[in-house]
Amino acid sequence: MNLGLQDKNALVCGSTQGIGKASAIQLAEEGANVTLIARNEEKLKAVLAELPNNGQRHDYIIADFSNPLELKEKIEASNLNFHILVNNTGGPAGGPVFNAQLDEFEKAFTQHLKCNHVLVQALVPFMKEAGYGRVINVISTSVKQPLDGLGVSNTIRGAVANWSKTLANELGQYSITVNNVLPGATGTERLNEIINNKAKKTGKSVEEVAEAMKNASPAKRFAQPEEIANAVVFLASEKASFINGINVPVDGGRTKSL
Repeated sequence: MNLGLQDKNALVCGSTQGIGKASAIQLAEEGANVTLIARNEEKLKAVLAELPNNGQRHDYIIADFSNPLELKEKIEASNLNFHILVNNTGGPAGGPVFNAQLDEFEKAFTQHLKCNHVLVQALVPFMKEAGYGRVINVISTSVKQPLDGLGVSNTIRGAVANWSKTLANELGQYSITVNNVLPGATGTERLNEIINNKAKKTGKSVEEVAEAMKNASPAKRFAQPEEIANAVVFLASEKASFINGINVPVDGGRTKSL
């Protein structure tokens, strides 16, 4: 299937590892010009060197998602235009929501919603002009079913999902779609962190915690980042032109709701 991504420009957040990196590589494989964005320049350069290149123009931007104003300045200074935006940021620290401190909510809201909003406001004018826009937010299945022990994440992910749906309603008339990909447990550094933290709190071994998480899915395994990226890249494509404002769980069937 030709996804029609040749000569499209894509900005991929959190693209030095995990789902972000896998999405960047697959977009490049489909012919897109990919710009990576993250805070670690050494890692950005390493991923940039891995991107498939058939005469494409790949680049990177160094930015810290704890500072929305700095992010805005970096995007504007790049003078780059994008047809595709993949919003993807590492999740907040785990723990019960009752024990969360106020600054944990503020930090997560800034990194996940404010920065998403800054990027959309910066990129949408060109998308309107081009008559083509794709915003894909990598969130979590907690949008449909809150996850135990991830109180702050559950709260903020829900806010991002509602922001996204509202945006989809507003921008659809301009041939711009806004959709959410909801990964289940995926083999990333973030998952390893969650497993280790849970093992420490419960007194169980890392292996026991991991096995229980795998068994929560009918697939009885963790996803690979590339499997999540498959959904991201399809939603970024011409083939997904009439898919707008939806949440797509990619979790092997773990989520109980329809």
